[in-house]
Amino acid sequence: MNEHDGYAHDHIRNVLQSVKSVAIIGASANTNRPSFFVAKYLAAKGYDIFPINPGQTDKEIAGAKTYASLADLPQPVDMVDIFRRAEALPAIIGEIMRMPELPKVVWMQLGIRDDAIAAALEMAGITVVQNRCPKIEYARLSGEIGWTGFNRRTISAKKPKLTKGFQHFGLDG
Repeated sequence: MNEHDGYAHDHIRNVLQSVKSVAIIGASANTNRPSFFVAKYLAAKGYDIFPINPGQTDKEIAGAKTYASLADLPQPVDMVDIFRRAEALPAIIGEIMRMPELPKVVWMQLGIRDDAIAAALEMAGITVVQNRCPKIEYARLSGEIGWTGFNRRTISAKKPKLTKGFQHFGLDG
């Protein structure tokens, strides 16, 4: 079982490097919503995103087809990112546990934490990250967030390795 009061940099980096596809529960079509920013950012970083929003079914969010539920996904996903209030967690976790192939990771966005649910997911072999944002963590670990003046708790004179894409720093350092 993981300690959810804090996460080592290497743990978050390994989680983000281990996944290639992400279902985003609560993805919004509103371009001003954080869930839209996260979907767009993750897609730009090369992740296959699968927005989940029953009100936007078959429309596009951040350039990806939207699905009504996890049960409607055309393929297994590596990570489920939850952008819903904590009260919705029991129903969402039930939906996750009914997936034909469980995700490797369940990520709960900022402000969402339930240690009992996290323990149950971990007993099923799923890695859990709570009260964090994958966009913020990716940007912090890759050095991108440093461009906007945030303290990413990393001091280095080493120039980050530029990877593919426009001003894109990868997680490899």
